[in-house]
Amino acid sequence: MEAVQCKLFALFLLSLSMLVSFSLATTTDVKYCDKKADYDVKVSGVEIVPYPIARGKTATFSISASTGKNISGGKMVIDVSYFGWHIHSETHDLCGETSCPVSTGDFIVAHSQELPGFTPPGSYSLTMKMYDADQNQLTCIGFDFDIGFASSVADS
Repeated sequence: MEAVQCKLFALFLLSLSMLVSFSLATTTDVKYCDKKADYDVKVSGVEIVPYPIARGKTATFSISASTGKNISGGKMVIDVSYFGWHIHSETHDLCGETSCPVSTGDFIVAHSQELPGFTPPGSYSLTMKMYDADQNQLTCIGFDFDIGFASSVADS
């Protein structure tokens, strides 16, 4: 009987750890803006932590990418839509989001941001365009993400 209880407890812990890991991060599917384009930067995925994003909390978007050329600098332009309506744009220095210069091979672009507590819950779409220092477009991707109903406004 004791062996069965130990196995059940181990199964419970495994299930709990899987549940926690699924709720803390997710890798989302990425679509290129122009499926026929041959972008210099290839994106293999986006990890969002935590997922779903909590209103009033910091969320980190980590974009896994690779390139066949050296990138000395540039910018990222981010556009966010909510139910198809454009609601937000921002521009970031590429070197503020990853280590520059970017050498050929794999690299990560990571951006963390706290969303306001009044951000409506639901499904959002994000488009990210990356440009080099000469304004040449390196990549353009889009992906969807969710903002959960939980809010830290009451917690603050």
